[in-house]
Amino acid sequence: MEHAAQQLIQNRTFDEIQIGDFAQLLRTLRPEDIHLFAVMSGDVNPTHVDPEFAHSSQFREVVGHSMWGSTLISTVLGTEFPGPGTVYVSQSLNFWRPVTIGDTLTITVTCREKYQHNHHIVFDCVALNQDGLKVIDGTAEVAAPTEKVMRNRVVLPEVTISDRELRYRHLLSITAGLAPIPIAVAHPCDKESLGGPIQAAQAGLVAPILVGPEAKIRAVAEEFGYDLKGLRIVDVEHSHASAETAVALCRDGVAEALMKGSLHTDELMSEVVSKANGLRTSRRISHVFLADVPTYPHPLMITDAAINIEPTLEDKVHIIQNAIDLAQVLGLPEPKVAILAAVETVNPKMRSTLEAAALCKMADRGQIKGGLLDGPLAFDNAVSLVAAKTKGIRSAVAGNADILVVPDLESGNMVAKQLEYLADALMAGVVLGARVPIVLTSRADTAETRAASCAIAQLMAHKKREANK
Repeated sequence: MEHAAQQLIQNRTFDEIQIGDFAQLLRTLRPEDIHLFAVMSGDVNPTHVDPEFAHSSQFREVVGHSMWGSTLISTVLGTEFPGPGTVYVSQSLNFWRPVTIGDTLTITVTCREKYQHNHHIVFDCVALNQDGLKVIDGTAEVAAPTEKVMRNRVVLPEVTISDRELRYRHLLSITAGLAPIPIAVAHPCDKESLGGPIQAAQAGLVAPILVGPEAKIRAVAEEFGYDLKGLRIVDVEHSHASAETAVALCRDGVAEALMKGSLHTDELMSEVVSKANGLRTSRRISHVFLADVPTYPHPLMITDAAINIEPTLEDKVHIIQNAIDLAQVLGLPEPKVAILAAVETVNPKMRSTLEAAALCKMADRGQIKGGLLDGPLAFDNAVSLVAAKTKGIRSAVAGNADILVVPDLESGNMVAKQLEYLADALMAGVVLGARVPIVLTSRADTAETRAASCAIAQLMAHKKREANK
């Protein structure tokens, strides 16, 4: 019966409430409360939503909206005391001090006056913080219900706050304090491919060298209001020459990273892998997406979804090692690597499961170093502890993977794009295994994605500098 009562919402009628009766509510202010209130109300006062501005304000930290506290008074009046059937008449409040993240408010609503002729009740309202200090006080007048109401409590949907800007700033923070690196941008001749390196330059990540037809680059900049002041432009005739020249700048050490502009991927990568004048090393070149997914507890790497179409077992050794090395650059000493297949058991008819098992044994023998491998794993039990437990999988990797190794480019590309477009993942991408990191973005990628990818390239370039000292 106690459980059933918790699922009900009921009121106290005008006749049931006596002078001096009261009700209370406790609520702690969380960061997501501030974000949700700002989204709902449109109140984006930087005091509430901009940490940098808030630190310079009189409060020295982010504070909650004053009206957030007043809504808690409304919660008591509307759901409990008097409860369903209550109609607001007026509200008068004083706000004495700010509410900061982590503060716990105790809301007390006390019956002060009753008016029989219209069934109005005046309540004293006060909110105290965890230190007993007054935050809000005032009065509220309502038309109280006269008939008893008892209803099943409506279960509200869960709300997830996906703050892309906050996640974007967090991703850029991995390079805090590092100097910008020179990056050769091949053919930045449309809005996003020019805006990305400019945005990355403004964030202090890179010093772009724009390689392409200068007249076209300047025309795009003028059309979209981009400031090219201080940026070096290498004037070449067309996209093929842009790729060739940008690769040469990296090969000669003028640039420490390469970035794809508005040319086709094949056009750039054919220059990168050229045996005579390219940027190849002993490693197989591969691509990694770094995804910040709101519903996953930490960044997720997906490889290879952009370069190797149907990688062999030997190719996958390089693909995995490249990803592990990047994870270590990003601060993961022993990343958890899930080798994906459609099922989590070895099936002789499915090459992906056989190769997954072989790769795990190769890691045991030291042929792949620095990571903790498990596979085959299906996508669900690679990222969900519940799914892994349901299927009886005991593994340090299952349900908590840092790196997802896909069977082929098609499946990997689908996984990455689904996370981006259906799960609101913030994506960054980089090509590994070459002499320099390569920011290989899609033509549909935003300037934000391109700048985030530059942050990874910047970190890799600085790690390489340290290694070469």
